[in-house]
Amino acid sequence: MSALETGRHRLPLLAVSQAQKEITHNEALVLIDALLHMAVEAVQPTAPAVTDNDIGKSWVIHGAPTGVWANKAGQIACWVGGSWRFVEPHEGMRIWNKSTRRQSLFISGQWTLAPAIPSPIGGTTVDSEARAALAAILQYFRLIGIFAT
Repeated sequence: MSALETGRHRLPLLAVSQAQKEITHNEALVLIDALLHMAVEAVQPTAPAVTDNDIGKSWVIHGAPTGVWANKAGQIACWVGGSWRFVEPHEGMRIWNKSTRRQSLFISGQWTLAPAIPSPIGGTTVDSEARAALAAILQYFRLIGIFAT
């Protein structure tokens, strides 16, 4: 982190007597737009074919990326029209994955798919199914940091 960027998301800051402040300001707005209520299209190792209709969409870079995504594994790629912006995730970051319709969390340096919580069905003893459902809910709350582990 430099003195001219924020500590958490590395948003650019304006410098005293800086010329062309609109460039720095616009770059910060692009990153805020990408990071606020983060949702990604998918998790994949290669950049998709994109057009102006894809401006504002993001992807998590996975595996052994190639092409313009080379050496960016684990990062979030945001298409801003004509170029990519790359965001390094921080511990505890959450994203909504549109392709899986599930939340992912960045924990211990890697993206982890949040567990799906099944609805209790069938069975003859209501207590055991209810306990299993509650255990799954508690596990999820612990994973996302609502409850301590």
